[in-house]
Amino acid sequence: APAWLRRLCGRLLSERLLRPGGVQAVVRGVLEGTDGGAGAEAAALDWRKCDAVGKILAACPQQCLSLEDYYRQVCPQILDLLHIQDKVTARQFQRVATTTLLTMAREQPQLAERHLLQPLLAPLRRCSEAAELALEDLRAGAVLVPEAELGSCVEDVLKVYVVGNDSSSLLLGSLQSVLGVVFSLYSFAKQNVSYLRSPCQDILLWFLEKAEREQSLAVLEGLAGLSSLVPTLHPHCQLRVGSEGGAAIVVEETISDEDEALYQKISLEQCHVESLVELLSHCQKSGLAGDFFIHCLKELTQVAAEDEAAPKPAVEPGGSLLELEQYQAGQGRKLLVLQLVAALCEGVSDTVFTDIVQVQEFLAAVLQRACAHPAQGPGAAAEAQTLAMAMGLVAAVLGGAVQLKSSDFAVLKRLEPLLEELSRTYPEPLTQELASDLRIAICTHGACSPGTVGAAADGVLGRKPGTAARSPLGRAPSPPAPQHGRGSPSAHRERSKEQSTCREPSTSGASPRADSLAPAGLRELLVSAYDPQPPSRAAALRRLASLVTQRDPEALGLQEKLLQVFLENVQHEDAFVYLSAIQGIALLSSEYPEQILPVLLAQYECPAQGTEDTMAAVTRMKLGEVLMRVTRALGDMVFQHREPLIRAFLRGARDPDSALRASSLSNLGELCQHLGFQLGSIIQEVTCCVTAIARTDPEAEVRRAAVHLVVLLLRGLSEKVTEVLRDVLRDLYRLLKHVVTAERDAATVLQAQLALEELDAAMRRVLFPPQTLEKKIVVLP
Repeated sequence: APAWLRRLCGRLLSERLLRPGGVQAVVRGVLEGTDGGAGAEAAALDWRKCDAVGKILAACPQQCLSLEDYYRQVCPQILDLLHIQDKVTARQFQRVATTTLLTMAREQPQLAERHLLQPLLAPLRRCSEAAELALEDLRAGAVLVPEAELGSCVEDVLKVYVVGNDSSSLLLGSLQSVLGVVFSLYSFAKQNVSYLRSPCQDILLWFLEKAEREQSLAVLEGLAGLSSLVPTLHPHCQLRVGSEGGAAIVVEETISDEDEALYQKISLEQCHVESLVELLSHCQKSGLAGDFFIHCLKELTQVAAEDEAAPKPAVEPGGSLLELEQYQAGQGRKLLVLQLVAALCEGVSDTVFTDIVQVQEFLAAVLQRACAHPAQGPGAAAEAQTLAMAMGLVAAVLGGAVQLKSSDFAVLKRLEPLLEELSRTYPEPLTQELASDLRIAICTHGACSPGTVGAAADGVLGRKPGTAARSPLGRAPSPPAPQHGRGSPSAHRERSKEQSTCREPSTSGASPRADSLAPAGLRELLVSAYDPQPPSRAAALRRLASLVTQRDPEALGLQEKLLQVFLENVQHEDAFVYLSAIQGIALLSSEYPEQILPVLLAQYECPAQGTEDTMAAVTRMKLGEVLMRVTRALGDMVFQHREPLIRAFLRGARDPDSALRASSLSNLGELCQHLGFQLGSIIQEVTCCVTAIARTDPEAEVRRAAVHLVVLLLRGLSEKVTEVLRDVLRDLYRLLKHVVTAERDAATVLQAQLALEELDAAMRRVLFPPQTLEKKIVVLP
């Protein structure tokens, strides 16, 4: 359309928009002709039109003098779009309203919160614990939020937050302020027949999924009543069943009978706990249920520590009323923690843990409690059984119940200090022995597994000694029966004597472990590879690398175990140790590139969890050196691993750590130099990455590495520059000229000048080939 027509239509739309009922009129005018059909084309057209209308409504027109006035006039009309009753146009209007609200929340968060989110959540905030109710003006049974208004509010929240699916901090923060009321409504609907149960559950699950894990755990703690972070329903308000299948919020009636009031309070708390457990049963795949269960176990440990520190915390007769209330609140919190742990054990404990990290955190909580408070007094038997179950679980994990990877052992190593302390301080000798053996098995990655570990694993898994594991450990095990637990001391000593030799843990299926015993010399080398003294450790690593070079069959049969040992020692701070480990990995990778390279690339792209950012960057740079040594060893055979290697280095070039970015670019340049004419079409991605980094990276060393990559690329291609770099040669030339003229770092400019010289020499060889004198002899017929 002509410019004058667009300006005129825009002015007319803005004038109509600012009139009463203008929002609905504009929406109807733009959406006229679309019926919200089920066809793909109609649905796509509706989506584009609704999105366009939402952006129009979110933008303040020029005719409006103040942005505040525009929001004050338009926002109530936008919320009214959510309540359109016509089924044909309701979906389109709701989509427009949701898009407009989310756009306004992104562009003007303060105004959107004041004029959109607060009115939207007003019915829920009105009855929140944080609201100030004038109870003297309200009689018992007075309706605070009618059934229709409460139901409409819940549906609007579902449309805007869940269907809109925008997890910005503004929306999550505003929703968190009413989650306590929504949870009370969900618990009430669960006990009655109400259509509000499903939308309330969807709202709660959406928040727990989209929020950060720490925020979700804090909200769950507030919903459980362990903290006051989440405002709950006002204590003087109660929910009442509505006549239309919903609920209404009324002022609570005073109960004169104290026993009846106490019964209702206990019943309400029990109902909330059951509802929370059912809600967590839908969060098990994401791991949130396991994290919250571990959090409750830590709270339980703290409760036990408080009770041990003050075994008789009775309030003195002359104490103040405030002290009495604080004591009662503390006792109530302890009972609530016990109730939560019991409900979680009964409701979701069979599938609560989803990965090895959660299992480790659960075991750490139990072992830490045993280290701090050894089993003594009346509950010593239960404490000992819990500790036996935890240590048996560790033994089952190490004994073949699950297939462990190198990253899993890195997680299990966090248990090493607790097991060491337990082996020194626990009063029972058998527990000390088992803790020491478990520590050895973890440190050697299962290469040395004393007999006590196998016996404990057999007891937990309920199998005969020496048989393979039958059940995978993907869930928290139930406590073992007495006959399968630690057993009597004499029986345990007999099993320990029978299986006292170090052996390879047995496995089932595709586990990499072997049933045969490792040779004594190799076993000693594996143990020495974890020696606390760097010289001994480095010597053991050098010896293992020498065995790989000699293609020793016993060493090559344990290639995965050797790789785990080398990867662990790469993280060591001593240069002699980690360089020996790097040499060992490079030699092992040159022998088995198909098996080792994917593991190295996965470690390079995703470092082990639990390490600091600086340590992870250093470890990744060491792994980059390993990959380059493997590249040199493979020679022309590196072509089949070209794409994963280049992809890993390109990802490293975007890392926040500048040293890692420079290292990745240097490795990428050397790889490109080795590949030469085999680069192919992937040169486009490399060129784009180098151009962007050389022009925009804030660190001089990274820009220097990017230009150095171009130098290596030109040197590697030599006379094939014009063939391989035909499509990107001009871009590289312009980049180098830009660096020479605009770069402030002298070393980077020098690298660019060297690259230009290489390019000039290559082009001269192509344009002016050297003339050679040839002597030809022609035989005439």
